[in-house]
Amino acid sequence: MTDTKENVVWITGASSGIGKSMAFEWAKLGYRVVLSSRRKELLDKVTNEIKYSGGEALALPCDIMEETAIENAVQQIIKTWGRLDVVIANAGFGVFGSIEKLTAKDWNRQLQGNVTGLALTVKYALPHLKKNKGRIGLVGSVGAYLPNPNLGAYGASKAAVHSIGQTLQVELMDTGVSCTTLHPGFVVSEIARMDNDGVWHPERPDPRPSNLIWPTDKAAKVMVKAILKRKRNYIFTGHGKIFVWIQRWFPGLMRFIISKSPKPDS
Repeated sequence: MTDTKENVVWITGASSGIGKSMAFEWAKLGYRVVLSSRRKELLDKVTNEIKYSGGEALALPCDIMEETAIENAVQQIIKTWGRLDVVIANAGFGVFGSIEKLTAKDWNRQLQGNVTGLALTVKYALPHLKKNKGRIGLVGSVGAYLPNPNLGAYGASKAAVHSIGQTLQVELMDTGVSCTTLHPGFVVSEIARMDNDGVWHPERPDPRPSNLIWPTDKAAKVMVKAILKRKRNYIFTGHGKIFVWIQRWFPGLMRFIISKSPKPDS
């Protein structure tokens, strides 16, 4: 895929954080970039920045909690550019609280956003990806492998993302379409400052250790590279790899480490 000027990448959750940085990264590689999220004003800003830099971009507001919105977004992509080569299901959020306190509403919202919305994003993109032997990127988390106190719903949703990725890798055999499941460790994001109803609280402290948090542009580079190389499963940040390794071989030690770590507020 050396000639990328006709290729189209669609990124959900592209108005901020990793999604925004990935949009810039794909644009640098010459891809036409479709950006989706709920916040149109932020999408427009990112889109204009890409265009100002000489790239091609399209802002398509889309709430991945609504199936019709996902289907309509794909139809609009095909209507505008006639093809789809890469889809990155990045949109997601965290629901906070101990298992003891989480309500059915909390669980339903978490799973609808991080699991159902992700799966349906892939579903509607797939017929078009198959025409071009395209690529899928699923954004998971190292939380798929670790205990997640006060983030049990989030961890469960990312474990489901990992399972969906493994399933797609079998279902898509012989189609030419690849699926890369990306599991980041700590990366700069708004997740710790969003409450369980999706309201942003800028004053909330981020409990994650600041010295371990990767900037989004650094994360975007390795994520795009993994998708282009058609890797199946990609765990990153050095600390993320170490945590997953400890959990695999010394789970008792990992439970101890996490039990002593700061927890997000519910």
